[in-house]
Amino acid sequence: MNNETIFSTENNIHADVYYKYPISISRGQGAKLWDSNGNEYLDFMGGYGVSVVGYNNAYVVEAIKRQSEQLITCHSSLYNDARANFLENILKISPLGLERIYIGNSGAEAVECAIKLARKYTGKQEIISMIGSFHGKTMGALSLTWNPKYRNPFEPLLSDVKFIPFGDTKKAMDAISEKTAAIIVEPVQGETGIHPAPDSYLSDLRQITEKNGSLLIFDEIQSGFGRTGKIWAHEHWGVIPDIMCTAKGIGGGLPLSCTIATNEVMSKFKLGDHTSTFGGNPLSCAAGSAAIRFLLDHELHKKAENIGAYMKDGLQSLNKSHKVTREVRGLGLMLALDLRFDVRQIILSGLKKGIILLYSGRNILRFLPPLVITEDEVDHGLSILDDILTEEDRTRFG
Repeated sequence: MNNETIFSTENNIHADVYYKYPISISRGQGAKLWDSNGNEYLDFMGGYGVSVVGYNNAYVVEAIKRQSEQLITCHSSLYNDARANFLENILKISPLGLERIYIGNSGAEAVECAIKLARKYTGKQEIISMIGSFHGKTMGALSLTWNPKYRNPFEPLLSDVKFIPFGDTKKAMDAISEKTAAIIVEPVQGETGIHPAPDSYLSDLRQITEKNGSLLIFDEIQSGFGRTGKIWAHEHWGVIPDIMCTAKGIGGGLPLSCTIATNEVMSKFKLGDHTSTFGGNPLSCAAGSAAIRFLLDHELHKKAENIGAYMKDGLQSLNKSHKVTREVRGLGLMLALDLRFDVRQIILSGLKKGIILLYSGRNILRFLPPLVITEDEVDHGLSILDDILTEEDRTRFG
């Protein structure tokens, strides 16, 4: 199919719920993508953070090929070697003390599991979430997601959910009560423009929840799996939660998620409490094991730290030299460039020049490239962005 046929088919048949970029991607390699017409793009979007190990990763492709010839689906009521292997691999990189794992298919599913688990363990109903948070769009996860534009059309959602300012310890202390089952927080907020937690905030939340008999849940769906320069973002602050949700990159590109908890907490689930037909399927588990092996063999978290610092310096230079920009934020290869104007035209200009950019709100560019990206590719991408920002400066300021 050519681009025009693909556009027409998706526009006429696919549910109209995605903001579409006017390109049709047909293949990828590393940090690059190609459209149906053969045009090459450097990918600074990374599939919204999924492509941690890069496109067409040899470890993952080989694992998928091998597993697909043996067994593709196997319900978790039956034991399976690929699932057992993945569980051993994910446990190797899990936070200390978090030793029981529920396998699902998406980040939203991981959050749904965490909500049920927190309520079951504590016997309490209330969940405290953050202003600026994003935890998914299924009804439970949506209930913990802050942005009214996502929430309002589907209310009423879960009751007993409070939103407090991210980073404000006093507000957390004021909000928690005898009804609180858990506080859920992203160590680095992604949806509202890449905001890392203040220095002592996660530690403060740890103390507050422990004192209150509530649980602390970290949503590491976007920030985890090497993205910020550590295997898990919360390692920057040395704080371990009771429950951690992860997804995106851990499947090497296939649907896969984990809700990881302490033995004590996870043991509150009884037979039938929370299951999934496709959760823990052999194909995704094989891909997940391959992605973990690649992460560790190539120390992608350390590469994210180094390349991320290099890219952040480059963005800082652009910020200093352009009038349309305001601020650079982030950790590792989870970065943002805050602009003074809507980024839509910048993204469209990027496509014409061979780079795929990602937004976060109306005026923020979010950078979640594959962790296999090279310094030369970063230089190339920032050079394109420099040209685009120069055009914007000229257009808006003369």
